[in-house]
This record gives sequence, C-alpha cells and structure tokens, in this order.
Amino acid sequence: MAGAKTHDYHILPPDIWPLVMSFSALTFTTGMVFYMNSTPATAEQPGTYTFWPLIVGLGIAGLIASFFSWFSNIVAEAQAGDHTPVVQLHLRYAMILFIASEVMFFVGWFWAWFDFALFPSTLTEVVDGIWPPKAIEAVMNPFDLPLLNTLILLCSGTTVTWAHHSLINGDREGLKKGLWLTIILGVVFSAVQAYEYAHAPFDFGGNTYSSAFYMATGFHGFHVIVGTIFLIVCLARTYKGHFTPRQHFGFEAAAWYWHFVDVVWLFLFVVVYVWGGWGAEFH
Repeated sequence: MAGAKTHDYHILPPDIWPLVMSFSALTFTTGMVFYMNSTPATAEQPGTYTFWPLIVGLGIAGLIASFFSWFSNIVAEAQAGDHTPVVQLHLRYAMILFIASEVMFFVGWFWAWFDFALFPSTLTEVVDGIWPPKAIEAVMNPFDLPLLNTLILLCSGTTVTWAHHSLINGDREGLKKGLWLTIILGVVFSAVQAYEYAHAPFDFGGNTYSSAFYMATGFHGFHVIVGTIFLIVCLARTYKGHFTPRQHFGFEAAAWYWHFVDVVWLFLFVVVYVWGGWGAEFH
C-alpha cells in the first residue's frame, strides 16, 4: 500500500514551536543583556535601556508557550503510539546527553569554587589570601538547614523510586502516592532554601565566596523547581491514565532528572557547605 509505514521511526510533521522557542530564547537573553548594561534614571540624566522588562517579559512568555505546546505535542505522540521501542531508545539517549550537559554546567561552578578555595594566595586582593575571605564574618552552619535539606532530598529520591517501581508493577495507587510525596518534599526543600537565603549572614556579590556560593546553590535550587514541575506534569498525566509498565519514558526522564538533582546536592553539601566553610564561624 502506497504511503504505508515500513519502519519503526516516527517522522515528525512540520512544527512552528521549535522556531518560536529559538526566537523566544534570543529575545530573553537580549533583554537580560540590556538589563545587565542598564543604568538607573537620576534627576540629572535619564536611565539607559529602561525597556528591558518588556523584552525579558516577551521572551519568558514565548518560552512558556513553547514549552507547553511543544511538550503537549510530544505527550500526544506518546499516547498515539508513535513512540515505538526504537523512538523510546533514542529519547533515552537524548535525556542522557541532556543530563551530561547539565553535569558539565555544574562542573564549571565546582571548578570555580575549588580554584578559589585551593589557591587563595593567587587571589590576595580578592580573598585576602585566605578562604573563606575576611569579608565573610560567618558561614552557613552545614549541620543546620543544609543537613535538613539533604535528608529531604534523600527521602525524595526514595519516594520517586517507589513511584517508579509501583508503575513497573502496575500499582497505580503506589505511583500516585510516590509522586505526591516527592513533589511535597521538593516544595519543602525549596521553601527551606528560600528561608536559608533570607537569613544568610552574607549577601550575593562583593567577594568570590558569596558569588560562587549563591550561583552554585541557586542554580541547583532552580533545577529543583524545574524537576518539581516535571513531576507535577507526570502526576497530572498519571491521573489521566497515561503511562503503562512497558511505556513510560516521560516519567522515567523525570525520575532520572530528579536523581541527578539529588546527586548534585550531595556534592554541594560536602564541598560548599562542609568543606568550603571549614574553620570559619558558623551563623
């Protein structure tokens, strides 16, 4: 029969959303450039690049619309049976490469942290030749809120694994309960970290310690929020009857991402909180 499908691959139809996402990302980053180079208005002279909020807002709106529409199309393809075993294998390869790129992203922050901490004498003017710098009067107590958040994330790794095994064994109620617990733990983690930031003994910027600390832990916190949204989408799909023991890559990808977030936090806890503040006064 002419036009019949004779392969296991899914040929995607033309779609506008990849193009919209690209332009939205460009718009967002352009707005951020204007923001970082803007000057506030004064009585003597007007500010520069005061229009950056509009550009950033348009970029974010476009990204959100693209994410929602593009991923909705992918979910529809999965439910229509287009994700054959071959397609699922390639999706797994793609997720592995994405997580690998995220690993290298965090390697950059860890590299900066180790560079500052191990060679403070080369940055005498910045860190006074010691680590943490003299400007840091006190550091976070790693065995207070950071330890609590470590336990929270370790528990969340257990609950998402429970959900995964429940799905594989056809236990829909166990899947729902595991997802609910994981999402709740993720929200609690973010709340505890927000409280920690609000009561931190040092501000962002001003020295290498605080800048590296907030960039590393802040980007991890952002990944926790993204992972929580990922799991919320999986929970909504579960209530709609999506996922089967044999076909559930959407959930599997979310679980992999969440475990990645857990592992990064363990490194952050040991390297940044415990080792990085060793010998300093605790807040």
